[in-house]
Amino acid sequence: MARSTSDYAGALKALLPQGRVWRVEQGSGQEAVLNALGAGWARLDAAAEELLDGSLPGQFADMLPEWEETLGLSGSISGLTTAQRSAQVLSRFIANGGQSIAFLTSFAATLGFAITITTYARCRAGIATAGSPVYAENWASALGIHITANTSGLASSALIAALSPIISAHVAIFLV
Repeated sequence: MARSTSDYAGALKALLPQGRVWRVEQGSGQEAVLNALGAGWARLDAAAEELLDGSLPGQFADMLPEWEETLGLSGSISGLTTAQRSAQVLSRFIANGGQSIAFLTSFAATLGFAITITTYARCRAGIATAGSPVYAENWASALGIHITANTSGLASSALIAALSPIISAHVAIFLV
């Protein structure tokens, strides 16, 4: 919690030397100076607290471009809303654990999405059975994502934007 102007003015008053000259009386010039100094320190304290509160990547809009550049996302932000860009920065920052279905599911849960993932593969002799779908070569690496619950308040495109940097470039992801 940020301290107020009176908190800082009181602390400055307590630091003054003892004596008749240093008595700060109500309405005096000394009190006005201490209040002005206290107001400056209170503004600095509030700004520092705001910066610390928003220090989680993607949470502080003023720092969003720096986070995107640091995490290598500056080329993939066109057309995204600020909320989607924030989710993308946060996902890139906390993502570690590979591309397993379990990791991707838990990662989506941290963003507020409950999902199931379906993997697809091209049709291969000896593996495909009668009644199996026949997928072409371009289905060699594809993931279908079904959102079962969304408590994040973000659009489903924000989830895709957050997962895209984690998943290899040759894997296609789409909503089912």
